[in-house]
Amino acid sequence: MSQQYSAAPAPTTRPDPAVATVAQRGDWWRDAVIYQVYPRSFADSNGDGMGDLEGVRSRLPYLQGLGVDAVWLSPFYASPQADAGYDVADYRAVDPMFGNLLDADALIRDAHELGLRIIVDLVPNHSSDQHEWFKRALAEGPGSPLRERYHFRPGKGADGELPPNDWESIFGGPAWTRVTEPDGTPGEWYLHLFAPEQPDFNWEHPAVGDEFRSILRFWLDIGVDGFRIDVAHGLVKAEGLPDLGSHDQLKLLGNDVMPFFDQDGVHEVYRQWRLVLDEYAGERIFVAEAWTPTVERTANYVRPDELHQAFNFQYLATEWDAKELRQVVDRTLEAMRPVGAPATWVLSNHDVTRHATRFANPPGLGTQIRTAGDRALGLRRARAASLLMLALPGSAYVYQGEELGLPDVVDLPDEVRQDPAYFRGAGQDGFRDGCRVPIPWTREGSSYGFGAGGSWLPQPAGWGELSIEAQQGVPGSTLELYRSALALRRSLPDLGAGDSVEWLRAPEGVLAFRRGEFVCVANTSGEAVTTPAYGRVLLASGELTEAEGEAKVPADTTVWFTTV
Repeated sequence: MSQQYSAAPAPTTRPDPAVATVAQRGDWWRDAVIYQVYPRSFADSNGDGMGDLEGVRSRLPYLQGLGVDAVWLSPFYASPQADAGYDVADYRAVDPMFGNLLDADALIRDAHELGLRIIVDLVPNHSSDQHEWFKRALAEGPGSPLRERYHFRPGKGADGELPPNDWESIFGGPAWTRVTEPDGTPGEWYLHLFAPEQPDFNWEHPAVGDEFRSILRFWLDIGVDGFRIDVAHGLVKAEGLPDLGSHDQLKLLGNDVMPFFDQDGVHEVYRQWRLVLDEYAGERIFVAEAWTPTVERTANYVRPDELHQAFNFQYLATEWDAKELRQVVDRTLEAMRPVGAPATWVLSNHDVTRHATRFANPPGLGTQIRTAGDRALGLRRARAASLLMLALPGSAYVYQGEELGLPDVVDLPDEVRQDPAYFRGAGQDGFRDGCRVPIPWTREGSSYGFGAGGSWLPQPAGWGELSIEAQQGVPGSTLELYRSALALRRSLPDLGAGDSVEWLRAPEGVLAFRRGEFVCVANTSGEAVTTPAYGRVLLASGELTEAEGEAKVPADTTVWFTTV
C-alpha cells in the first residue's frame, strides 16, 4: 500500500513567542532564523511609495506568525540615498523617508513584546560624502585634521592628475576621486571602494574607532539586539595602499586576499567592539558581512572574542548540485567548529538575484542573473533548497519575500532602475533592483498591499497571485511550507544548533543526512529517485510516494523524516 504526502501540510498550531522562544534563550543566536527586511520595499505606512519603519512595525505580527526569531533591518539612517542608505550622513538619526527615532524606538519595543529581536545594519567602512566630517574635510582643504579620518592622498603624475594607486571601485572605475580645493584648483584624491559618494574611513585614525564605539552604545541604549556589519572585511587597508597590479580586479574578489579587503588588522577593531557589546545584558550579537577567499578565513571573524556570526557567502554561491553542496557544508562546519561559532546559511539577500531565479537558469551564471529562466523549475528548486538550508546545523537567514517564492524582476525598464552600479561602467552588473521590488501583501491594490500610493519600483503584473493573502492558509503554498518548516525547526530538538551532520548513503545527485532522530533527503537531480523511507514524513517540498519501506522522491525535492 502506498501513500502520497502533500507538499506542505500547514501546522495545526503556531509557536507562542511568549513561551520558551529561541529569542529568550541565552544562546538564541546559535540556531536563530533571522529575517532580513529591506525597509524601503517591505511596507509603506504613509502612501508615499516608499517603505518605512512604521510599515515594518505594522507587519511585525506577520513575522511572528511566520516563526522567525529576529529581524535584520537594512539601513534606515539619515542618508542622501546615493546607494540606498549605505551612504550614511548621520549614524544617530533616521532618514525622514523612513520616519524618526521615535518610530525606531516603537518598532524595537513592539518587536520585543512579540518575542522578536531587532538587528540593525551598521556601515563602518565608509560614510556619505554628506557626513559632517567629510564636508568639513573638503571645506578646510589640505592639511585639515578631518582629512586624516578618510584616505586623502596627493595624486601621481606631474600635476597630481593620476590616482594615488591602481585600485578599482567595486561599482566600476577608479576607487579614487579628485576634489576641487576651496580655492578652485584641482587637489587631492580620496578613496572610495564603492561609489564616489561613499568615501572610505581611515581606521588607523583613533577618532574613527572612538566614534563607532559611541555609535554602538547609542543604538544599544535604544534597545537593539545586535548589528549586521556592512563590508566587515574592508575597514583596514594594507600599509602604504600598494598597487594591486591587475586591471581586472573584480574577478579577483572572493579569490584572493586584497590590499583593501580581509586584512588581518580588522580583527583588532572587532575585539574592541566585542568589549562594548559585552557590557550589555541580553546576548546582543554581531553579524559580519565578510567576503573572504575561503570559509576558513571567514572563521577568523567569529573567534570567541570577536563577532558571533558571519554570512556564509560560499554557500549562497553554490549551485543546486548535491556534490558541491556537500563540499561546502562540510568545509563550513569544519571551519566553524574550532572557533566554536555556529555556521550560517543563506540563499538570498538584497544584493544578489533571488534564488528562485538563480536556480531557474543554467549553472555557472553567478549570483547576478538577468534572465527569468524556467520559473517553475526555479520555484521547485528554491523550495527544496530552503528546506535543505533550514535542516542544517546553525543559524539561517531568510530574505523578505523568499517565503513567497518570489522571483527576481528581471525586466525592469532602464528608466526606473536605481542601483548606482547600473550607472557606472565596468563594475557590478547593476541589476540589484530586481530583488528589491516591493513585496506583495494582497491580491489587489495599487501596490498589492505594499502601500496606498504605488511603489518606488514597479511591481510586475501577477504579483498579487504570489502575495501573502493569496498563499495564506493554502496547503502546499510556499508560504505555508516555510511556516511548517519553521514550526518544526523550533519544536524538534535535533534541528537548529549543532556543528555536525551524519551523512547517509544516497543515490547520485541526492544528499541525505541524519541529525539524531531527524533525517533530511534532498534530491538535486533532474529525475525522481528511490531512497529508503527513513521514518514518518514530517514535511516535503513536493509530492512524494512511499511504499514498502521506500520513498520515491521527485526531482528537485527535499523531504524531512523523523525516525520516531
